[in-house]
Amino acid sequence: MQRWIPLLSLAFGAAVAAAPAARAAPVWVTAWTASPAPDRKDGPPDAPVQFAAQTVRQDIRVGSRGDALRLRISNELGAAPLHIEDVRVRLKDGKVAALPVTVDGRSAIDVPVGAALLSDPVRLPVSALQEISVSAYFPQPTRPAVRRTELRVVDGRQADVPGSIRLSYQQNVFSAVQVQRDERPQVIVALGDSITEGATARRGTFNQWPERLAQRLQQACPDRFVVLNQGISGNKLLDHGRSHSALSRLDRDVIAVAGADQVILFEGINDIRHGGGTHPVPGRNAADMLLGYQQVATRLHAHGIRAWLGTLTPFGGSERYEPVSATTRASINQWARSGRTGFDGIIDFDATLRDPKLPESLPADITRDHLHPNDEGYRRMADAIDLGMLGCAATR
Repeated sequence: MQRWIPLLSLAFGAAVAAAPAARAAPVWVTAWTASPAPDRKDGPPDAPVQFAAQTVRQDIRVGSRGDALRLRISNELGAAPLHIEDVRVRLKDGKVAALPVTVDGRSAIDVPVGAALLSDPVRLPVSALQEISVSAYFPQPTRPAVRRTELRVVDGRQADVPGSIRLSYQQNVFSAVQVQRDERPQVIVALGDSITEGATARRGTFNQWPERLAQRLQQACPDRFVVLNQGISGNKLLDHGRSHSALSRLDRDVIAVAGADQVILFEGINDIRHGGGTHPVPGRNAADMLLGYQQVATRLHAHGIRAWLGTLTPFGGSERYEPVSATTRASINQWARSGRTGFDGIIDFDATLRDPKLPESLPADITRDHLHPNDEGYRRMADAIDLGMLGCAATR
């Protein structure tokens, strides 16, 4: 009887080998982000509430194709419980009717202070770089705690907010869109301040440098990369300001939420400039900054994430430019170019943007305030990034 065992084993093995390979389970991929950020108190003193009995529409460009999506609703940095109702999502082109978004089947959603909730999946196929429209009704006075984005706001409970409503730049409650797809792409996170957020890009465009990088990657290596923008205006590498520092938010905004494979860090200008006011506070020195940069690289590498460092761009002529911070910037950039940083490489944004005749300044035609690039400046930043370095060998 034993002599049949090998024959049976061989027959079983042949049957297994002949069987079709099991299809991999779908995965959830973060396809868009906006970092949590404390309430900026942007409203006037006599009207401090941001939303009250209003419907808010946000148009979002998702960075990946997918068969379904779900929203991440954040109250992680909120000061009071968050309540929203009638959340809906549709393709921006309006060809598909808006679909309800629920959490555990509930259309009235309550998010505790310090928490974030993922919505139930919504069956809405999307293509890479396609726009969706997300709307929500805020029945109660609400101060959202996610970084500012472009919104359209109308009074009352509205089933649809027209695209003709003027865009405003305000905080909202959605911190991520996830899509479901068959295989996982490479996820690249741009971590930085207002220059990464793209605060000076023309409203209603996707001219921020991370968004333009996403376009380049999608054209060269279709559906293989996602670029997420985790910039926040006023952000610093080391210290809290309008938002938590990059060191503080690294785990939440990059490692946990984004599921990053690579990070492009462009932080530090807000750290090294002297503070404004009657008695300006000196900015951080180069030694402090290098410690912070190396900590970011070390922590990312511990999670198997590649780390790229952007050199600091010029800000000569801006309101808080002075010789000490200029010297600090030069020291940081010299160190970055030394190849001994602990990062996997650098992106020389400084060399790309600086005025050849005035190296401490941006050319006048790419800035309005001598600090932030305009759309053309953001294009140059995106074009300065070597796609091959990121792993994109162009297929066409």
